[in-house]
Amino acid sequence: MRKLTLVVFCLFAAATAQAQRKVVQPKEFPTGRPFSPGVWAGDTLYVAGQIGTDLKTGKMSENFDEEVKQTLDNIGVILKEAGLSYDDVVTVNVYLTDMNLFARMNAVYTKVFAEPRPARTTVGVPALAGGAHIEITVTAHSSKRKK
Repeated sequence: MRKLTLVVFCLFAAATAQAQRKVVQPKEFPTGRPFSPGVWAGDTLYVAGQIGTDLKTGKMSENFDEEVKQTLDNIGVILKEAGLSYDDVVTVNVYLTDMNLFARMNAVYTKVFAEPRPARTTVGVPALAGGAHIEITVTAHSSKRKK
């Protein structure tokens, strides 16, 4: 009987977790991609990796600082669509194709994320999609989320 109860509980928990998932698809973002810009799972929003492509023109600036700013702006659009802000971000993962750009990235980053800043990991990678020099993904949390 205990095994049956455990199995039923696990199936219920899995179904509940699946039912709580909701895609965040801002109108500014292209559809038909093999990933969602953001996904709610309970009170946590997972934002897909974003690069510095301008959402209106589809182009990326050749200026690294502008590329970082556009990357963070793209994340901001997803957060806003989800009813959140940068203050709700709890973790950030930054991927750079050149770690020598770390200080420049940080200069732009610290203008967007106020104290106390989210936990962050920065990783050097050999290449990114679309020729980007930076890709950023974030996880945000809201205990006030309307389900």
